Amino acid sequence: MAASWRLGCDLPMLRYLLGFGGGRGLGLVKGAPFGRGASWRWFHSTQWMRADPIKILMPSLSPTMEEGNIVKWLKKEGEAVSAGDALCEIETDKAVVTLDSSEDGILAKIVVEEGSKNIRLGSLIGLLVEEGGDWKHVEIPKDVGPPPATSKPSVPQPSPEPQISAPVKKEHTPGKLQFRLSPAARNILEKHALDASQGTATGPRGIFTKEDALKLVQLKQTGKITESRPPPAPPIAPTAPLPSQATAGPSYPRPMIPPVSTPGQPNAAGTFTEIPASNIRRVIAKRLTESKSTVPHSYATADCDLGAVLKVRQNLVKDDIKVSVNDFIIKAAAVTLKQMPSVNVSWDGEGPKQLPFIDISVAVATDKGLITPIIKDAAAKGIQEIADSVKALSKKARDGKLLPEEYQGGSFSVSNLGMFGVDEFAAVISPPQACVLAVGRLRPVLKLAQDEEGDGKLQQHQLITVTMASDGRVVDDELATRFLESFKANLENPILLA
Repeated sequence: MAASWRLGCDLPMLRYLLGFGGGRGLGLVKGAPFGRGASWRWFHSTQWMRADPIKILMPSLSPTMEEGNIVKWLKKEGEAVSAGDALCEIETDKAVVTLDSSEDGILAKIVVEEGSKNIRLGSLIGLLVEEGGDWKHVEIPKDVGPPPATSKPSVPQPSPEPQISAPVKKEHTPGKLQFRLSPAARNILEKHALDASQGTATGPRGIFTKEDALKLVQLKQTGKITESRPPPAPPIAPTAPLPSQATAGPSYPRPMIPPVSTPGQPNAAGTFTEIPASNIRRVIAKRLTESKSTVPHSYATADCDLGAVLKVRQNLVKDDIKVSVNDFIIKAAAVTLKQMPSVNVSWDGEGPKQLPFIDISVAVATDKGLITPIIKDAAAKGIQEIADSVKALSKKARDGKLLPEEYQGGSFSVSNLGMFGVDEFAAVISPPQACVLAVGRLRPVLKLAQDEEGDGKLQQHQLITVTMASDGRVVDDELATRFLESFKANLENPILLA
């Protein structure tokens, strides 16, 4: 009777509410005592006793991530999952990251199919149930529904041609040549009751200028032309535009609203084709816009002679040690930051922040956009160790296999376009970092030098041009200049990098 007391009713009522009485009303059934029978097992099998499924939500896999794409599900519905197993691959704003399960159970339902894009953070993407649970009849929780479908861009439907309103054509009559009038020419023609079609437009791009209008006035005064006042236009009924209107346009037509391009059809003049942007491209566009509009960029440029670096590199090649010029540049930047910690700073929105680490972000171009894997503690690494790290991280970046901790953070960036034949360029700072070093190509330059006897002679030098963009709020021009001087001295004397 303890259960009936807790429910506030007697035993017959309890049996009736649980369905044990069948069609016998509220009376007790003789020979069917209340206990551990079939009815009790039925009560345990109802939905009231089912455990809630475990929700799999779209996680935040990078500090700047706002939405993600489901690249591929690595588990199928009904498949057993252990903690640490890879569930799916998610494309973030930086790379493709594997989402691991934090629970044991069974993947009961895939809510967001693979290939879906622009899934907001916190959206439900799947459901897990505990081992032994009924995964086939799991239901999506009502409080979290599937995210809105934004996986595929909608194909623009061809819209009917817009009706051309009457005011656009009210000053022109069919068959009469139309001109683009300058303001001064329009005033003169209206004052003297003349029409531009009586003269010739000599302005750029077919503009009827003030001088053209004055010539018409002179011709009128000599009697060679007469006044031209167009008759009042009759009211125009709203009808479909005539095909002939297309040939009666101005000499230099400029469509007001370009027609929409239809996929699979040749583009007409003035049309375009939309290119779907990846998450990485969208985030790059957003971050670059924010950087150029909120960070005061200052630039300083210097030429560095790499003659000594090339000799050291040749000696290393003899010992079967392969390093690149960019590896020496990364090392020189890290050593200079260690010598000048006042440059190894960031801006957190309220003021400068001194960074306790020297991590160099190296720009790597991929098919999906630019990404900057990080060389951790670069000042403490040797040239060969830096070279090995750059090669491994660059390959992972191009394969989309970088882990979040391999591209998040960094205190200083290096971007090298020398391999593309670029002499010099200016890069954009990646906040909250304060500086980025842009490196151009290695180029031979002849310079006049004096020999031991004091005679002048031409010598060939191998130079590169580096341009440092710095955040003027934390690294002013004087500090940036001193940094480049130290960087140049370290790079031109590789013995200082040891």
